[in-house]
Amino acid sequence: MVENTGLITGINGNMITVQFNGAVHQNEVGFAVLGEDRLKAEVIRVNGNDVQMQVFEETRGLAEDDIVEFSNRLLSVELGPGLLGQIYDGLQNPLPVLAESQGFFLKKGAYLKALDHERKWPFTPAISTGDRVNPGDCLGHVQEGIFDHKIMVPFDFDHGLRVETIVPAGSYTLTDRLAVAINAKGDAVNLTMSFEWPVKIPITCYKERLLPQEPMITGTRVIDTFFPVARGGTYCIPGPFGAGKTVVQQITSRYAQVDVVIVAACGERAGEVVETMREFPKLKDPKTGKSLMERTVIICNTSSMPVAAREASVYTAVTIAEYYRQMGLDVLLLADSTSRWAQAMREMSGLLEEIPGEEAFPAYLESRIARFYERAGLVLLNDGETGSVTIGGTVSPAGGNFEEPVTQSSLKVVGAFHGLSRERSDARRFPSIHPLESWSKYKSIIDSEHLGITRDILLRGDEIRQMMTVVGEEGVTPMDFVIYLKSELLDSVYLQQNSFDPVDAFCSAERQSYVFTVLVDILKNPFDFSDRDAAREFFNSLRQKLIDWNYSEWKSVAFDSLENNIRAMMNLQGKVSERPK
Repeated sequence: MVENTGLITGINGNMITVQFNGAVHQNEVGFAVLGEDRLKAEVIRVNGNDVQMQVFEETRGLAEDDIVEFSNRLLSVELGPGLLGQIYDGLQNPLPVLAESQGFFLKKGAYLKALDHERKWPFTPAISTGDRVNPGDCLGHVQEGIFDHKIMVPFDFDHGLRVETIVPAGSYTLTDRLAVAINAKGDAVNLTMSFEWPVKIPITCYKERLLPQEPMITGTRVIDTFFPVARGGTYCIPGPFGAGKTVVQQITSRYAQVDVVIVAACGERAGEVVETMREFPKLKDPKTGKSLMERTVIICNTSSMPVAAREASVYTAVTIAEYYRQMGLDVLLLADSTSRWAQAMREMSGLLEEIPGEEAFPAYLESRIARFYERAGLVLLNDGETGSVTIGGTVSPAGGNFEEPVTQSSLKVVGAFHGLSRERSDARRFPSIHPLESWSKYKSIIDSEHLGITRDILLRGDEIRQMMTVVGEEGVTPMDFVIYLKSELLDSVYLQQNSFDPVDAFCSAERQSYVFTVLVDILKNPFDFSDRDAAREFFNSLRQKLIDWNYSEWKSVAFDSLENNIRAMMNLQGKVSERPK
């Protein structure tokens, strides 16, 4: 029986105003009753005896004096084994199951269980009767795909629970009682495989928060070498439409050296989301040889879905990421795109009649974005293991303007900035991360001295290129022309990467370090050419050799043969260091 109800007094788009008499709190979930349907909503503002609630469905059909039932629960997700491989909406409804039960035109007010409560999991206990356990401690294990899934004490339980009983090893469902524990008050609490956690409250059941330092290898040279991302760090990928943000994220999700990938499609176009949902099950995981979906969770809310659900998808994704971090796993969360999430906040802020900030975004935009990225991190868990959540968010600024509020708010809190360039995208230079505008606060896998040499070459080459567009090749000195050719060589063979080639799609840290040393030798070489045509011919030939080198298997016969050819070409033009023994 519902104890606390209210009446709708106003409807404005996806926002309803409700008058109530009982106790209601911020972010509480309620249900607007529409005939036999109950539309899920969340309290976003409390004002006396009135609350404003954002409805996660279309509000068509609701009317004044309709009943709203309050649940006395915060917006939460269910956590437990069975999350991996799933495709959810922002409210954690499993979309394939929803489509199977209702067809492709989903009915309003339909909410399904996030996890399969009928499936049995082989459970192995890790505690004994009489043990003391705290929130986040491991009760036992089940096998979820390739991972040893820890069944943990719910994060909101009391400290110092004494285990009264524990079941023997066997197969159990998510709702079966695994253990009974006694709290400090002497009350008995039941422990099961699954539990709920509010999405807007970070999970903090760890001993210490550590400084992210170790690089998260993505296999993309321009990222790992020039603009690295630390394990447990944050980064953003702003860029104009069509510059390749989604492709960069998909390549990263496939090859990044992490355990679990969470993809939050929060407001992207339906076509891109459908492509992601279709492609991921087909992609082969380089780590396991199985489907990439076996260690992936997709949270899907397209731009055609209600704006409130779009906002919820971001928090749902980061909560699931924190849950797997508590098991000592490294998790990568990719949010595509945070601009759509910010637009949802702007729309709800307008409905609340709040004083707008820059470009009509809410004044609290910066703090909301910061709060999201701050849930990333590397932590030392209570059992001595480490786990991490690395967050990468794309931004879609109108016209590619990086001065707009969402991009600027993101830049203030992230550790790396991978700015995509329309100019590079149009020139088919992929990934189109701009090498002069992007930056990273994290440590690279390459020596800083060598990085300084290449950055100087890129900067000087760009200046000479701009000069030549005005005065032509004859207007620059032969030495400057060689510097320009060196910068173009570095761009073609190192910054650019073929994500469709089975070898070049992923470049290991060891290979990057080795190849980069050879390139630095080339860039430091004081070439002496008879004329510009000779220089151009030499660098074109060298460029093709290096590209072929990228396409050859690491340390294969072809790799060694091409390296010998490259060094032979260099020896004809000047000195180059000998190949390492």
